[in-house]
Amino acid sequence: MQSSKFLSGVFCLILFAVLIIPETGYAIPAFARKYKLSCNTCHSAFPRLKAFGDEFAASGFILQGKESKRNYVTAGDDLLWLNKDFPLAVRMDLFAIQEQGKNVENDLQSPWGIKLLSGGALYKNIGYYFYFYMSERGEVAGIEDAYIHFDNIFSSNLDVMVGQFQICDPLMKRELRLTYEDYMIYKTNIGLSNINLAYDRGVMLAYSVEKTGTDLVAMLVNGNGKPQAVNHKLDQDNYKNVGLRLNQGIGELFTVGGFYYKGKEKSPDSRRINEVAYFGPDLTFGTGQVELTAQYLYRTDTNPMFLPTAGDVETKGYVVEALFAPDIDKSRYYFTALYNLIDSDIYEYETATLSYTYQIARNLRFLTEYSRDLTHEHNRLVCGIVGAF
Repeated sequence: MQSSKFLSGVFCLILFAVLIIPETGYAIPAFARKYKLSCNTCHSAFPRLKAFGDEFAASGFILQGKESKRNYVTAGDDLLWLNKDFPLAVRMDLFAIQEQGKNVENDLQSPWGIKLLSGGALYKNIGYYFYFYMSERGEVAGIEDAYIHFDNIFSSNLDVMVGQFQICDPLMKRELRLTYEDYMIYKTNIGLSNINLAYDRGVMLAYSVEKTGTDLVAMLVNGNGKPQAVNHKLDQDNYKNVGLRLNQGIGELFTVGGFYYKGKEKSPDSRRINEVAYFGPDLTFGTGQVELTAQYLYRTDTNPMFLPTAGDVETKGYVVEALFAPDIDKSRYYFTALYNLIDSDIYEYETATLSYTYQIARNLRFLTEYSRDLTHEHNRLVCGIVGAF
């Protein structure tokens, strides 16, 4: 009874907010402020990117043809591009959660997270991007994305990113999803292993073959995520991990891809080694109104528990997401269906999610979401507001 009253109250409050907030409410984040463009130029429902937004990000957050000396302090030096107005934006996520099977089933996660973001040009074809999590789950989480992007090196189609990024970005960008539920196979650690496909430090190279519609990505990373430095070292061992990604466009509607990742790690006492490999295909299909993305990954670990006697562990992961936008990039509302499955020798996770997103303004959206934990037969309901300014 208490849960029902809580949920009824939450839904009434959110519905009241949606009805009374005027549609003209508008606040422009960093890039839109700089170029005097609507957020809809790059985003459909933020943070999800349109094709133009993808191109803008791939250009190092530089809008080719729109850069002007009046945007920068050059001090008469052709080698200086100093932003006249430092680009800065904030994102805030606020949620109300009702989740079965938890010690606290009803939770007002308000705010769940507050990000401070910045990005832009450093020089011709060189951009930067970073964000600082001022608060995530009630704690200061620190820097997540933070890199310098070199676009079209030597006037070729080669891009290089140096810094901290998500290994899964060339596959499915976790930070751009509309759902509260995550793409779980990318962020899940197996056993005591520190290796996953979320944040890591390293170098990423991307090359496009325009004639064939082929994209190639290679990366070299520390392989242990983003822990704090120990003895002034950010890597915890001498190993470096590598990832390779191939993506091929097929006509105007389909793309198919393949991913491979290989690495090693030492146990905290440096006495044992775990060897990790990921590989698997992915598929995307898009008509404008409907977008479908499917990812399969197979992971192997030789000793993820760092036991005296090594034992191989196999993990299979699936992510399938379908998005429906009735008016394509002009839609005010979106429907998302998301399926997660992790089937491992030592861990299981399976959820099915349905989510509804409504754009109150270009930079303010409401979401309500239902997830079913198919492993434990529990339900989760989410209501939330996400804003950027």
